[in-house]
Amino acid sequence: MSTLKTKLASSALALALAAAPALAFDIDKLSDAEREAFRAEVRAYLLENPEVIMEAVAVLEERSAAAQATADFDLVTANADRLFDDGYSYVGGNLEGDITIVEFVDYRCGYCRKAHDEVAELIKSDGNIRFIVKEYPILGEASDLSSRFAIAVKQKVGDEAYKLTADTLIKMRGDVNEKSLRKLAKGLGFDADMILDHMDAPDVEKEIATTRALARDLNITGTPSFVFHDEMVRGYVPLKGMQAIVKDKRS
Repeated sequence: MSTLKTKLASSALALALAAAPALAFDIDKLSDAEREAFRAEVRAYLLENPEVIMEAVAVLEERSAAAQATADFDLVTANADRLFDDGYSYVGGNLEGDITIVEFVDYRCGYCRKAHDEVAELIKSDGNIRFIVKEYPILGEASDLSSRFAIAVKQKVGDEAYKLTADTLIKMRGDVNEKSLRKLAKGLGFDADMILDHMDAPDVEKEIATTRALARDLNITGTPSFVFHDEMVRGYVPLKGMQAIVKDKRS
């Protein structure tokens, strides 16, 4: 049994013993001999019926997941304006869509790259999803430079240019540095000097800092992380999983 399962099993047993109304005695008042006998009986029962432990573990896991979902719902509700209407994040898809998805992304994150095309397919095939991107560079200097470049493009050239840039950065291989970003800017038809000069501008710094503060308040520590309407999902979700979540939200 894994360490997590062992801890959960121990907690489950303790919970069961503490909550059992049928006990005809106060366990704290048992003598040492009585307590030892009781423990032996419990041990023997669990060895003969090990499925009881796993049943208790499953119940605890369900309760833990439900508690986490409730806490996340409260976090999303409390931070709704910062998530869905911050005035600076890229907004795409169907701007009047009935479901809004927010993604916290790092361009150097392998799972963000894996999710990219599937998120795009979800938005395209569904047709009624509003999509918001939060630049959340957490994987080092290359991530930070990539996000600064993308934000500089958005602020200087606009949302369409940003979308093109983001789609290119997420698939970019090799080193990210001034030389490679300058080449990228020229390849996309932008004024490279203008974009690179703006990467350290206060407005770019503010956007990154504001998103990091939001992620901290939402207990988001990794990428990709999503908000599907009112539900937080931390980590990669395949296309079918995302489709199922969206369907559930609509129902």
